[in-house]
Amino acid sequence: MEQIKNDKLVLTVSEHGAELQSIKDENGKEYLWDGDEKYWNRHSPILFPLVCGLWKDTYRCEGHTYHLSRHGFARDTDFQLIAKGADRVTFALTESEETLKVYPYHFNLAVTYRLDGNKIHVVWHVENTDVRPIYFQIGGHPAFLVPGAKKGEHLQGRLRFDNPAPQRLYGNTGGCITNGHFPVKTDNGVWAFTEESFNDDAVIFDKSQLHHVEILGNDDKPVVTLDFKTPAVGIWSPAGKHAPFVCVEPWYGIHDWAEYDGEFKDKYLMNKLLPGASFMSEYTITIK
Repeated sequence: MEQIKNDKLVLTVSEHGAELQSIKDENGKEYLWDGDEKYWNRHSPILFPLVCGLWKDTYRCEGHTYHLSRHGFARDTDFQLIAKGADRVTFALTESEETLKVYPYHFNLAVTYRLDGNKIHVVWHVENTDVRPIYFQIGGHPAFLVPGAKKGEHLQGRLRFDNPAPQRLYGNTGGCITNGHFPVKTDNGVWAFTEESFNDDAVIFDKSQLHHVEILGNDDKPVVTLDFKTPAVGIWSPAGKHAPFVCVEPWYGIHDWAEYDGEFKDKYLMNKLLPGASFMSEYTITIK
């Protein structure tokens, strides 16, 4: 485990999955889910080289067929610590014999966490170290404690979106999305959710509908905010488990369409890098 801090926040990050484990303020208050396996045994996994699911966990690439489980392998792989300062830390992952069995590309993935006052910058950097174009998706999956919620009790919470009339996709057909957008009812951008809101799995917004989400306290003031430029975002909590957290997930990628049988490179919201090129983006968590 690695820890970085400033006068506002203390972060703990694991080399396994380069996964954020804890966000505490100067008073020791925790904001990130604790990973209790009774409910969900993760905190904030990195999704790479796949976001969400493939149809039948299968994809096709250059005449070969591969099998890759939901959200890819990065979250279950040990990264290497490559840089650390008082207020930032960077981990990296490159291809291995094991990754090449399920993902045939050479790459370098770096994940940086940087503190700036009460803000956390989560930076992704993907570099193509192959001799051909590579294709990938990447996303975040941070789980935040819902103010007032407790383990074992029915979940209720409120989020504020920067779009008062967003429309969702459904991704519950074999773990893949289906055509059609459906309105999500808000009160001038404030969405009151319960665990039943996730009976159809994550609530998914594509087409760059959202770029700012606030987790609201009981007084409807923001406790945590997320800012991102991703084309898609998922909102999720495990339905029926009485878990006291909600995930706000910025995604450069999304599920397969149900029954998709095309090439990996042609998936919806796929990213392409030419040899020697790199991709960099970030999302920001603000603790209020």
